[in-house]
Amino acid sequence: MVNDLETKSFKQLLHESFKSEDTEEWLDIYFTRPIGLFFARIWYRLGVKPNTVTILSIILGVAAGVMFAYPDLLHNIAGIVLLMFANFCDSTDGQLARLTNQKSMKGRCLDGFAGDVWFFAIYLAIVVRLFNVNMPGTEVHWGIWIFILCAISGFLCHSPQSSLADYYRQIHLLALKGTSGSELDTYKSEHAKALEAKGKKGAFWDYAFHANYQNYCKSQEKRTPEFQMLLKTIRENFGSVEEVPEEIRQDFLKGSRPLMPYTNILTFNSRAITIYITCLLGIPWLYPIVEITVGECLYIYMHRQHEKLCKSIREEIEKFKTQTN
Repeated sequence: MVNDLETKSFKQLLHESFKSEDTEEWLDIYFTRPIGLFFARIWYRLGVKPNTVTILSIILGVAAGVMFAYPDLLHNIAGIVLLMFANFCDSTDGQLARLTNQKSMKGRCLDGFAGDVWFFAIYLAIVVRLFNVNMPGTEVHWGIWIFILCAISGFLCHSPQSSLADYYRQIHLLALKGTSGSELDTYKSEHAKALEAKGKKGAFWDYAFHANYQNYCKSQEKRTPEFQMLLKTIRENFGSVEEVPEEIRQDFLKGSRPLMPYTNILTFNSRAITIYITCLLGIPWLYPIVEITVGECLYIYMHRQHEKLCKSIREEIEKFKTQTN
């Protein structure tokens, strides 16, 4: 069967790989996505499957973590190169799957798992690298404290920050393009899919994905009460997002658009650059501190502003319905 990789130009494919101008980072637009697409075309010609590319990204990401465990410049440069190629593979597998119609639940499981493994390896590398090293300005080893610092950074900061940043991106795309242009999933729908897959023979990967993903969605929904109320108000008054009056939709996008740079900062690129700089300078302990301080401040601001926006749009809808009745 003929697919997009065989019929469309590189420029066309690259343009179609962008979700929207509002949500794309310049580094992805001009660097990561073009390189990812370049490799996607090579993998396609070699007959390599998307899941194979994802597994390769996991291997490269873990290898990068191992390199960051060493304090010398050569190992750290190797770590940077490996993590960059892991990210290229992450971009490649999605493009390859979409453009060749090879999307699968197993692929979604692997893709979601990959990034978590990369950063787990990196946090572990920082712990190993600093465990027997003195804290700055003291003669006391980091010891268990670097483990605690990385655990707080990874589990209490990194994970919630990136999940909510992704949620806000999908909400923006929902307002911009409707349900067809967004991957905004709900706990209710994922829970139903998990229950359905649980009773099916040979549906292990489907069940594994939905059972885990439902909790991810639940966490996002629990932290966004104003948006959940807004979504409920939209359904009660208009039936669907697509039926929301254009003026109200544009008001939401106007308020959401300035928050998109914050969602970008709290995802991969900014974190990776921070890792590169701190490891090269021999101060990897600064990376989890940046996550806990700067990252958390940006997260709190982004969250508060988005909830405030959702509340104002809900009030605008209620006022609109009063005027039209």
